[in-house]
Amino acid sequence: MACARRRTLVALTALLTVTAGLPGTHASAAASAAPSPVAAPDRATAERWTVDLAVRGGDDVNVAWRSGRLRLADPRPGTRTRPAATGGPVAEGILLAAPRTLDRPATRVRARLAARTADGGGATAQVRGWRARGWTEWRDAAEAVFDQPVTRVQARVVLTTRDTASEAAVTGLTLTADRVAVTAAQPAAARTYRVYATRIGLVGGVTANGHTVATRDHFAALPTRRGLSPRGTGDYTVKVCTTSGSRCEYAPVWDVGPWNTRDDWWNPPAVRENWKDLPQGLPEAQAAYQNGYNGGRDQFGRTVRNPAGLDLADGTFWDGLRLSDNAWVDVTLLWTGGGARAVVGSGPLNLRTGASTAYPSRGLAATSAHVPVQCYVTGQRISGTYRTTTRWYRLVGGTYVSHAYLSSIYGGTVPRC
Repeated sequence: MACARRRTLVALTALLTVTAGLPGTHASAAASAAPSPVAAPDRATAERWTVDLAVRGGDDVNVAWRSGRLRLADPRPGTRTRPAATGGPVAEGILLAAPRTLDRPATRVRARLAARTADGGGATAQVRGWRARGWTEWRDAAEAVFDQPVTRVQARVVLTTRDTASEAAVTGLTLTADRVAVTAAQPAAARTYRVYATRIGLVGGVTANGHTVATRDHFAALPTRRGLSPRGTGDYTVKVCTTSGSRCEYAPVWDVGPWNTRDDWWNPPAVRENWKDLPQGLPEAQAAYQNGYNGGRDQFGRTVRNPAGLDLADGTFWDGLRLSDNAWVDVTLLWTGGGARAVVGSGPLNLRTGASTAYPSRGLAATSAHVPVQCYVTGQRISGTYRTTTRWYRLVGGTYVSHAYLSSIYGGTVPRC
C-alpha cells in the first residue's frame, strides 16, 4: 500500500503545483484554477531553457541537491524551517534560480516540472518577469501571462513537507517564454488598504526568504509568496502608516504570514491566488475572524484568533510606527504602482519633513526598501554610505531622504522639484 501512494508526476503547462494532501486550497478556488485562454503564440519567438537546480548561493533556503534531486535539507517543521510569521505546520524550502535575460521580450512563460511527491509533500514552480518599472509579482508557472513584455525571467522552486514521512523532490524544470497578445495595463497609483497588523517578534527565527530575525529588525510579512522579496532585496516593499498618518515606514517583504501562505488579498478575484470569493482588499484571516468565513479557520484549519493581514518586525512596529500594541494600519503595496524608485542601501533612514536633519522625522525607510521618489531638491550636505551630496529626494507623501544613503534609482527619471 505504501508504494501505491507514491507517484512520480511530471507537471506540464496545465499544472505546476504538485501536492499530496497539503492544506491550503479553498473550494472556491477550484473552478478558477485554470489559466484564462490566450491567443496562439508566435512559435518563431519561443525560447526554451532548463533551470539549473544546483544549490549554490546564500539566497536558497533549506534546500539541497543530492543524487540528481532537489529536496528539503531539513523536512521537519520548526522555527528554522517554516516561515517565521505563520508558525504553520509545514516545513518549506526555496531554490531561487538566477535571472535569465531573454533573447527577445516575452509576454508569457510556461514550465515543465518533473517532481515526485507523497504523503503530504508539495512542489511548485513559480516565475516573475522584469519590465521597466520593476519585477512583476511571482506567479505559478503553469502559464504566467504578463500585461506587458518582460526582458528577464526568474524562476524559483518551492518545496513543502508536513513531516519526515513526506516526500517532495524535483528532478527537472524547463521554461518556455514566448509572446501572446495581451492588453497592456497602464501603471496606476499603488494600492492602499486598511488592515490589521500584528508584531512578528520571533527573534532568532528564520523568515521565508532565509533571513534570520534580529532584535528590532525592519521588515514586513504578507500571507502569500507572491510578494516575497529574495533575501537582502526590497523588490516588494510596503509603506505602512498609522491610521492618523503621523508615522510611516517603508519595509521590504521578507516573510510569509500571518495565518495563511496563499492569500494575496490586495489582488482582484480573477488574479487572487486563493479565496477568490472574498472582496479585493479583505484578508482571509479578517473574514474568518469577523464573519466566520471558512468556519473561522485559516488554510491550515487553525482557528483564527485575530484579523491580521500583515505582520511587522519589531523595529518596524516599535521604532518605525511607534506602536505599543497590534493595530489597524494603512498599507500600500508599492510594486502595484508605477514611477521612479530609490533603493535604500543603508538604513533605516529617517523620513524628514524637509531636506535637512533639522526637520522632524515622521518615520523610517528600512535597509533594502524601494521607496517611490517624486523629485529632488538641494538641501543640507550629507556624507553617507555612498556619497557626499546636497541632493535630497522628496518621496510620495511629502517626506525627504538624503541621496547619500541610496544605492540606486530605477523606473524613470527624477525631475527637480
